[in-house]
Amino acid sequence: MEDRHSSQEMNPNLNELICHAPFFTGLPEASIKQATCHVVTRSHPKERVILLENDWGGSVYFILEGWAKIRTYNLEGREVTLNILGKGEIFGEMAALDEVPRSTDVITLTPTTIGSIPAQDFIQLIHSEPLAGVHLAQLMAKRLRQVNRRLRLREADAQSRVADTLLFLVEGQGILKQQGTEIPNLPHRELSSLSGLARETVTRVLTRLEKKGLIRREQDIMYIPDVAALENIIV
Repeated sequence: MEDRHSSQEMNPNLNELICHAPFFTGLPEASIKQATCHVVTRSHPKERVILLENDWGGSVYFILEGWAKIRTYNLEGREVTLNILGKGEIFGEMAALDEVPRSTDVITLTPTTIGSIPAQDFIQLIHSEPLAGVHLAQLMAKRLRQVNRRLRLREADAQSRVADTLLFLVEGQGILKQQGTEIPNLPHRELSSLSGLARETVTRVLTRLEKKGLIRREQDIMYIPDVAALENIIV
């Protein structure tokens, strides 16, 4: 069952939203308060569909806790994972901006808490704060670069494609820890969809990378001791 709360009822989560969402960094406090005055937070279980392709966009969303994937389907009906989003990241902004149906599905990978802002409040913030527009443009540029890089590596060998997928997660969600850079230890089916490889191939490559000391896996977390060393195996 989902838990639903208004911003007034969940001030700690609202503060979490503001502190961890790069989109809000540097914006005037008054503008942030106005934009988030109608925030609603919801807690979802694992594998819950949050948005569906072709839904109309009435809100923009920020992840407060947990992980979600952005997916679509190719012409053969195969699921394709386009992105993995974690704490502080935004989604649903495109449908709010151009007022067309959503182009992808969003599904939780873990128990996830999400804050939603009415589309009109988000648009008003973009119009009133130039820095918010800059942050949005930077976000879209970053995602375009990521897609371009993954497309360039579609013809690379399996090891390079898996390594690049892990580096993609490092760029989006990596957290520097003493043991190395921490990323989510995603199910192999998700890494398969992200890399465009068979799941069995992903499993073999991950085992090889672990034996070489390039990754270290725990139950829910993967550590990359040396990001540069992982980058160096991409050919």
